[in-house]
Amino acid sequence: MIDRLSIRTRPPGWPVMYQTWDKLLFLHWPVAAERLQPLIAPRLSLDTFEGQAWVSVSPFTMWGIRPVLLPPLPVVSQSHELNVRTYVHADGVPGVWFFSLDASNTLAVLGARVALGLPYFRARMRLQEEHAGIQFTSIRTHPGAPVARFEGTWARGEPLPLPPPDSLDFFLVERYCLYTVHWRRLYRVRIFHRPWPLRCVERLSFTSTMLESQGLPTSAEDPLLHAQGEPLRVGIWPPKRL
Repeated sequence: MIDRLSIRTRPPGWPVMYQTWDKLLFLHWPVAAERLQPLIAPRLSLDTFEGQAWVSVSPFTMWGIRPVLLPPLPVVSQSHELNVRTYVHADGVPGVWFFSLDASNTLAVLGARVALGLPYFRARMRLQEEHAGIQFTSIRTHPGAPVARFEGTWARGEPLPLPPPDSLDFFLVERYCLYTVHWRRLYRVRIFHRPWPLRCVERLSFTSTMLESQGLPTSAEDPLLHAQGEPLRVGIWPPKRL
């Protein structure tokens, strides 16, 4: 049995880092489970909704990146980011598995690679906001990495109600841990924040090769969309070896 509710509670102890996330866009597509299973760690199982596996692409920005006892530092405490992920579980604990995390902050890329083994890549990124519209551009520049780029423009619409726990929306967005393999060992990293303040997406245009860079074709179907409505302050806990 997968417990999708208790993972939303604040973990014991204290976080090691704080961040604030904003202007996030979720683009979700269904993908055949047999295409994804070989791409995740052997000890993990794909998490599916009514038998269907999903992948998501998420551009956003963050600031206030800091260790728990230190203040944010200019320049290094902010970054744009673009994630490609799928949904997994281990021992009944649902979370996410990242195929890639592109970021504009070089120090963040190096730190996450060294400390957690996460597949971070350096990218040249730009985010602009005018009125209700957001434009996000990312071009991967990491040496030796597969070519990948994203360009999208979207507008946030009306606020969405909190999704019920048995809904697809809840399955896709209410995730409070990530899994990573570092030095051949599997780790779980817990996070905590209040439930996602979501809005509908009124319009969207985008081009992307983010999934293709993982050997997964972008679906011809329109993605399922969610937009972040307001900033979220996020706590990140130390990795726990499984």
